[in-house]
Amino acid sequence: MQNNKIHSLLVIIILFLAWEISFHLLNLKWYLLPPPSMILVSILNNAHLLFLSLLTTLKIAIVALILSVIVSTSFSIVFYFSKFIERSLTPITVILQVTPIIAIAPLISIWVDSSEIATLICAFLVAFFPLLANTIAGFKSTEKKHLELLRLYGANKYQILRFVVIPNALPYFLSGLKISSGLALIGAIVGEFVIGPISGHSGLAYRIIESGYQLDIPKMFGAVFLISLSGIMLFNLVRLISYLILRKWHSSYQQVD
Repeated sequence: MQNNKIHSLLVIIILFLAWEISFHLLNLKWYLLPPPSMILVSILNNAHLLFLSLLTTLKIAIVALILSVIVSTSFSIVFYFSKFIERSLTPITVILQVTPIIAIAPLISIWVDSSEIATLICAFLVAFFPLLANTIAGFKSTEKKHLELLRLYGANKYQILRFVVIPNALPYFLSGLKISSGLALIGAIVGEFVIGPISGHSGLAYRIIESGYQLDIPKMFGAVFLISLSGIMLFNLVRLISYLILRKWHSSYQQVD
C-alpha cells in the first residue's frame, strides 16, 4: 500500500517535471498552457482569494453530500417496505438523474431566491442518484437463504432490515458514496457556473470565469488544480471511512492496495 502511494507520487512528480521542461523546450505560450511553476506562483499570489472560494465550494459540496446520504438512505428504507412506492417514485429519480443539471440549473435559480440554496440543490441532485441506486442494489442483493432462515426463526421485517439487509448493503452504499463525493463537487461547480456568486462570496467556478475574462490563465489553472485536489481529498476521505467501517468483516477491505 505504501509502495503504491510512493509510486503514484513519483509518477505525478515526473509528469509535472515533463510539463515544466516541455514548456521551456517547446517555447509554449504561457497564455495557452502555463507551466506548473507559474501556476504555483499564481496560487500563492492569490492564496487568500482562491482559498476563500475553495471553502465556499467545499461547503456546498459537503452539505449536498450529507443531504444525499440522508435522503437516499431514507428513500431506500421506504422502498424496502413498500414496493408500490418504489415503482411509483423510481421513474422520477431516473428522470432527474438523466436530465443534465446544467439544463435545469437556470430554472432552479429562478425558483429559489438564494443562490447558495440553488447551488446546493444542483449539487444534491447530481450526488443523490448514485447513492440511492447503490443502496437499493445492496438491499436487493441479500442472500435469499439468509432471509428465509431469519423468517424461519420468526424475525419480522424490521429485524431482518436491521441485522441482515443493512449490513449487506453497507459496502454498496459506501461504494456509491465514493462516486457521489466527486459528483457533489461537480454539481457545486456546475451550479456556480450557471448561478454565479454565492452569498457575497464566489466559488472556484466563478474564479475560473473571472480569470478567463481577465486573461489570467495561470490563476484559472490554479483554480482548476484546487478543484481537482479537493475532489481527490473528498474521495480519499470516503475511502478511509469505508476502510475503517468494513476492514474487520468485509473481504474486499481485508487488504487495501
